[in-house]
Amino acid sequence: MKKIISLIMCIAIAFCCCSCNGSIGANKKEKYSSSFLDLFDTASTVIAYDNSQEDFDSHFDEFYNKLKEYDHLYDIYNSYDGMNNLCTLNERAKDQAVKVDKRIIDLLEYGKEVYKTSNGMTNICFGAVLSLWHESREYSTNNPDKARLPDMKMLQQAKEHTDINSLVIDRENSTVYFSDPLLKLDVGAIAKGYAVEQVCKWAKENLWSSAAVSIGGNVYTFGYKNDDGKTLWNIGIENPDLSVQDYLVNVSITDLSVVTSGDYQRYYTVDGKKYCHIINPSTLMPSEYMASVSVICKDSGMGDALSTTLFNMPIDEGKRLVEELENTEAVWVDKEYNVTYSSGFKEYIKK
Repeated sequence: MKKIISLIMCIAIAFCCCSCNGSIGANKKEKYSSSFLDLFDTASTVIAYDNSQEDFDSHFDEFYNKLKEYDHLYDIYNSYDGMNNLCTLNERAKDQAVKVDKRIIDLLEYGKEVYKTSNGMTNICFGAVLSLWHESREYSTNNPDKARLPDMKMLQQAKEHTDINSLVIDRENSTVYFSDPLLKLDVGAIAKGYAVEQVCKWAKENLWSSAAVSIGGNVYTFGYKNDDGKTLWNIGIENPDLSVQDYLVNVSITDLSVVTSGDYQRYYTVDGKKYCHIINPSTLMPSEYMASVSVICKDSGMGDALSTTLFNMPIDEGKRLVEELENTEAVWVDKEYNVTYSSGFKEYIKK
């Protein structure tokens, strides 16, 4: 999971500082917000226009509970009573086909699509490798004097069990089976964005006409700020150079998502060198191309996948991929904090 907490807080501040133009009329909805920390292991904020505080609170509860369902279904670390989730699959799908909720089938099939789009750079079946990094990161965080990297031989052996074709999905019967018993799922590169996309589309149809939702680096907007039918949402993208106080850039958008991946929030240190949490499937090591990548696109799930994919590519290669995709733009910040935009990104920069 990409825990970009300071980005979330900066976005929340940017939202709050964008005051309404003019007074709110009697028939105008007002702006309300609420934040939480307990879903998808990240800091989150919902800002929406509603008729009253009471209506917003009721609608927010519905939104939160819907997102919580996805959080539990897509959890690879914890199981829950009465539910077969991704943790269940990692435990049992090697032995037999496991029946799961349709939302898991949808996510896994989407993961296979992302694998093709990313040329294998984003692989939901990479869990055997990522679990070794997770174990080392957890141990090193708790024992900084003994910080360590995973053994490369073990990583290479684990890579032998990451074939996405070993993930057998039966949509008709809603079951999942691992034909390789050592396969493990890790959906951290897509699950949060995919869940945000599904829940926000539902919220747009059932709860609010205007909202901006930030779930740990995944920002989803619909409608208009002030609920006025014309004012775009202003989203501040954090600068990975934390010595700089200003945003990297501010974008004005609606009905679009902004998703960021970076190396400056989740990392650990071994022998004085920082290792980020995004692992390059080619090298089996933390990616070293970028400091951050932010993607603007229609679909938050694809934005989540692309931000990870682009983080693992040289900029020229990433730009070619972005230019092939419709309604998709990106901004890259390399290790020296040089900024590169895709061809249409600047159209979104706040004037």
